[in-house]
Amino acid sequence: MSKYYTRACNFYYGKTSIEMLKKKKVLPLNGNKELSFDTLEIISKKGKKKIKIDKINSLNDHLKKKIKKDLKNIVKRKSFCKIELKEPLLIGVLNLTPDSFSDGGKYNQISTALKRVKLLLSAGCRIIDIGGESTRPGSKDVDKNIEWKRIKNLIKKIRNYKFLLSLDTRKTFIMQKALSYKLNIVNDISAFSYDQQTINFLKNTKLPLIINHSKGVPKTMQRKPYYKNVLLEIYDFFLKKIELLRKSGIKHNNIVLDPGIGFGKNLKHNITIMNNISIFHSLGFPVMLGSSRKRFIKKISGKNDSNSRLGGTLASCIHATMNGVQIMRVHDFNEISQGIKVFKSINK
Repeated sequence: MSKYYTRACNFYYGKTSIEMLKKKKVLPLNGNKELSFDTLEIISKKGKKKIKIDKINSLNDHLKKKIKKDLKNIVKRKSFCKIELKEPLLIGVLNLTPDSFSDGGKYNQISTALKRVKLLLSAGCRIIDIGGESTRPGSKDVDKNIEWKRIKNLIKKIRNYKFLLSLDTRKTFIMQKALSYKLNIVNDISAFSYDQQTINFLKNTKLPLIINHSKGVPKTMQRKPYYKNVLLEIYDFFLKKIELLRKSGIKHNNIVLDPGIGFGKNLKHNITIMNNISIFHSLGFPVMLGSSRKRFIKKISGKNDSNSRLGGTLASCIHATMNGVQIMRVHDFNEISQGIKVFKSINK
């Protein structure tokens, strides 16, 4: 029996969406009246087809049951860390590393890091993702004690600041250390496969977490990455990780899914993911995009590439907004926030 996947598509925005909902011609994406859809793409490994939502009952019983189950996940309202995701939620990036691909060495002094935190908070940032190990393509593992040394002084200084701290680390040792000061969210790019103790840590602490997809390890993941079907393989990866969490006793729904742009993917893979990112809504959790300043922007823009890659980042974030992505991890918090606000205002 074929395995099917459901992707919401053909979206309506703002005032048009609200009017269509009143006429009962569309369904709200993630419970958002200002973003709705009237079409589903039904995908299998053999092919795909689109169907209007008012034609679902014409499908065979097996497929109809599957689609209706997915629809419940697609339309339900979602939240993360008690934050209602009515508007895109931006997570600010703060790398305390000497070698991160974009801002390595920029904030690895306590004075500049604190200044960066205050700037993010003044711009309205509610979650800051702090990391002490670069996991850019080609990077090597960092000793756990070095990683902790890079971040500990800042974490101690900001323990009473009013924001949620997301920790970008693969090591349970770092998570455990940070727990004594300030730790609200675990963002492990290995999806808790790097350190076998992470699952138990998450179970015991019940901390919210981000499940990232990456293929291979940072040092080698960009050496000719290959997928038979990148979209469906990432979807199945998330299914297995969610099942693992549940079997391990982690029952809460404070979970975010990040398909991992640039982590073991070439340009074609990245574009395919972003073009079809709404497929992940049917898993029932908020979806995050981490496209900020990444190399795919350079490959697309060619000679028009800039050091900041702000234009490409903003374009990808607006596209993600149009596809119902609720969370974006960004370096240029204020500029991306401004761009999304203007886009949404124009489309009201």
